Amino acid sequence: MTQSGTTTPLPPVAPEVFASAVESLTTRLRGRLDAAVEALTAAPVTVEGGTFGVRCGEDALVTLAPDPSGTVTDAEQARCTCLLAPRCLHRAAVLGACPVAVTESARPVLIDPSVLSGSGAAAETTDAVPPTELDRSAGPGPSTRPNPPAGPDRIARPARIAEPNPPTDGIRPTKQVRPAERVSPTGRVRPTEPNRLAAPRPEPANAPSDAPTGPSATQIRAAAGLWTTAAAVLSAGTACTGAVLEAELLRAAHTARLTGLHRAEAAALSVVRCLRTARDPYSPPRLAELVTILRELLLVSHLLKSGDPEPALIGAVRRNHRPDGSLRLYGICREPVVGADDLGGVVTHLLDDDGRWYTLRDVQPGGPARARRAGTALVAIRSFLSDHFRVSRGGLIISGATVSPEGRLLAERGVRATFAAGRPWAEAAPATVFARPLAESAAVRFPASLVGESGGTGYARPLIGCDVEIAAPDGEDLLVRELPRGADEFGDCPPTPGPPVRLAPAHSHPALAHTANFQQLGARPGLRIRVLGRLDPDRVTTVRALAVGPVPGTEATLRLPDVWQGRADLGYDLLHSDHFPPDIPAPSPPTASSTHACRATPPGDSPLWRVRRLVELAVTGGRRIAAESTRGNDHDGHAAVLRRSELVTGSDLITALGVVAGRRSLDVFGRHSGADPDQYATQWLATAVYLAAAETNLKHGTWPAHEHTDTDTDSGTSTSTSTSTSTSTDDS
Repeated sequence: MTQSGTTTPLPPVAPEVFASAVESLTTRLRGRLDAAVEALTAAPVTVEGGTFGVRCGEDALVTLAPDPSGTVTDAEQARCTCLLAPRCLHRAAVLGACPVAVTESARPVLIDPSVLSGSGAAAETTDAVPPTELDRSAGPGPSTRPNPPAGPDRIARPARIAEPNPPTDGIRPTKQVRPAERVSPTGRVRPTEPNRLAAPRPEPANAPSDAPTGPSATQIRAAAGLWTTAAAVLSAGTACTGAVLEAELLRAAHTARLTGLHRAEAAALSVVRCLRTARDPYSPPRLAELVTILRELLLVSHLLKSGDPEPALIGAVRRNHRPDGSLRLYGICREPVVGADDLGGVVTHLLDDDGRWYTLRDVQPGGPARARRAGTALVAIRSFLSDHFRVSRGGLIISGATVSPEGRLLAERGVRATFAAGRPWAEAAPATVFARPLAESAAVRFPASLVGESGGTGYARPLIGCDVEIAAPDGEDLLVRELPRGADEFGDCPPTPGPPVRLAPAHSHPALAHTANFQQLGARPGLRIRVLGRLDPDRVTTVRALAVGPVPGTEATLRLPDVWQGRADLGYDLLHSDHFPPDIPAPSPPTASSTHACRATPPGDSPLWRVRRLVELAVTGGRRIAAESTRGNDHDGHAAVLRRSELVTGSDLITALGVVAGRRSLDVFGRHSGADPDQYATQWLATAVYLAAAETNLKHGTWPAHEHTDTDTDSGTSTSTSTSTSTSTDDS
């Protein structure tokens, strides 16, 4: 037997088990549930023979006996020794302190909030897990496991939705419904009231057989229950959302899973996880993530309960993808991983001949120290054994490959791997990564419709590459200027580089080599390098660099050892003076376009922060705080600034949100009957949708288009062309 304090984690619990335990409590015990869960943070946890024990007093011992997968999936697996068991506060509190286990449903795929009416293009499934927050499991695992949180920057192609009108006196309230289903502990869905919503859209008689028919009546009722519970969470705010509301949301998520609403279920479970993180004083703040996933949950459930036939709203169960035949992969680079919950490790990125991305991941608890060691750690794919450095510089030939939807190579039975020679960045498939200008890559990453990064392929999100000239250091970052495509054809006298772009390290932890390498690069203005990284979703015109290499056709570039195969992983390989040329020409003088780009207003400094402030305040403080914050001259001043900045819709929306937040309905006798959470949630959703679309358009518009010169061979004249991007941040 082992015993420890809070260092021993409790096993994950299925959502329906915790929801059933809370429902069995009396009203008096439900009021004491939050305090009981908080008191368990100091309770010792014992583990003996796979059974977890939590002492909740002299006469109460709660035992959890997970199944072979390590998850509590049945109510009988949680027992208490007190006289009130199983309807006791001790058992419900322990289950509430356990992490939430989820099935392998579809990860949240965020709806495009910027296109509020259109042709209804099919949604694209993207990986909703940030690359620095990876699964702890390796290889085949249990059927249920905690779902990684969704990052705010994973957006998919939009479903067809109707634009909510932003009148200044609030949006017309939709009919409020009560949860339409109750699920018994055995898992059966039992309707409790007739369907009050509109039936799914009927299929026309002459419609093709494969035409979308919309959600079923059972799915509409499940979506209505999710909407009602999510609206109650929004009205209460994170400060007042306790275990009882979490249990109601978990019950609604379980009902959604039983009816096949995998996307809505994943969003609901992510909201519960974010709510628990927001109340933990030792966890980093994730308010932006909570706002994003709550917007996703409300938007998906709103469209489903309205009978929208878009298939992407339903989602699908995640399954491993098995490519036909063998895979020929080329190593590209290594990326250190420093994630939440003290995770650390490495991800090796690989590319096939078709330009699809794959990853080999080794991420476990250990933090930055383990991330540093993992760069040269061994990697095993069944009988194949190598290390991450060798794989990143070489390649793999895999037969019978099993690949997860996000592109992770899995060591399943029947997989065979062999080491193969790699390719330099300038050859074949790796060269396609650097063939697209940054402005074009930004248009794909931050388009007006928030299209997903992976393009719906289900593989890993692609990295981007560019050739740049270092202009000057800027703190820990570098100001660089993109070289035009085909600059190697001009030798040491290429055309003038483009506007400045910020190059930032992927990590700033001293245990990794990013900071030291950036200091070496920043001390050499005029150096030309080839950069591989990813766009920063929160900082405009910023690229997070993962690896660098020499630019072909110029002497003012890196001179790397042959063993590095023409690239340096910034997190692991240390650059020294021998890796730089002795004479570096001075950087090109700035142009008018670069000066204009330096003055571009980032989204954080734009007037949109006034909209985001109210949206986030409504999530943290609830409806009451949102109503109080809109009373007074400050709110009127914010609305006036937005209107003067030609953000008229944003001004109208925050005004309407304040009006709806402070409005309470009256009963037949003229008495206040409480606030209407349905109308308030609809108005908040309209404001959050507008904010996401406006910020995305602003990020897209601030990426400078590179100007280049095309020579007319017939006339001998030169014409300057550029790719323009529009900065639409309001109704356009």
